[in-house]
Amino acid sequence: MKPPPDGLFASTVPYYARFRPAYDPRLFALLGQRFSLDGSQRVLDLGAGSGALTLPLAPLLREVIAVDPEPEMIAEGRRLAAQARVSGIDWRLGSSDTLLAMDVGPVLLTVMGASFHWTDRERLLRDLDTLIEPEGAVVLATCGAQHDDLEPPPWLAVVEQVRRRHLDPERLRGSGPAGYPDVRHQEVLLRSPFSRVEEVHWDQAVSRSVDEVVGLQLSYSFTSPAALGPGRAAFERDLRQALNSFGPDGGLFDERVRTEAVIATRPPG
Repeated sequence: MKPPPDGLFASTVPYYARFRPAYDPRLFALLGQRFSLDGSQRVLDLGAGSGALTLPLAPLLREVIAVDPEPEMIAEGRRLAAQARVSGIDWRLGSSDTLLAMDVGPVLLTVMGASFHWTDRERLLRDLDTLIEPEGAVVLATCGAQHDDLEPPPWLAVVEQVRRRHLDPERLRGSGPAGYPDVRHQEVLLRSPFSRVEEVHWDQAVSRSVDEVVGLQLSYSFTSPAALGPGRAAFERDLRQALNSFGPDGGLFDERVRTEAVIATRPPG
C-alpha cells in the first residue's frame, strides 16, 4: 500500500467523508454478531482513510488500529472521531509495507475498505496470517461500486460523458498502481491462508442533489482536485450544466448503492 502519486487522495480529504455513501449499518451488525464483538477485541483497519469503517466499528471494540499512508486522511479521521465523540482508536501513519514493523499486536479482524488493490495482496495476506487471531478474518468492504446486477442510474451516463471530456483514458482506468488488478480479490484469497471466502451484500437507496453529485466526483482519485488541476473549475461547471440539463424529477439524483463484504477466514484444522 504505497501513497498514491501526486497527492491524489490528500486532495480528496474535504470531500471523502462528506460525499461518499456510508456503509450499510447491517455490515457492522453482521460483523458484531458473527465475531461476537463485545468491546474486548482489537481490529486493524488498513487503508482506513478518514474512518468510514473505523468510526462505526469502534463502539463495538476495545480498540481499532486505523492505518493510512496519507497524513491528511489521518488528521481528518481524528477530527471526525472527536466530533462524533468516538474513542478507542489508535490512528497511525503507515501502510501494508510497514505493517510488520509497526508493532500492531494481535487483532481479531483486519478490515479494508477498497484499499486491498493498492497492496501486494499475496504478501499482505501472509503478513496478516501472523497478526490475525486463530478465529479471526480478513474483511474486504466496498460501498458504491458498480455491479452487473445493479442497473446504473440514467444520470451516471451524464457524469461519465463529462469525465471523458475532461480526463485522459489512463485516469479513467482505475486508481490503483496499474489500474485495478486482473485477478479478482476472491481468487487471491482462495490461494491464501484465509481460503474460506464468504460474500454478502446489502442495497440501499441514496438521493443526491447536484452539489452532492459534484462533491462525490471530487472524492475520487481520478477526479480529485489534484488530478483535475487547473481544469477543475471547467470540470465542475461542465458537470453542473450537464446535470441541470438532465434535470430528474424533484431535482434529486437517485441511485441504488451496494455495500459488499468479502469475509475470509482460515479453513478448519
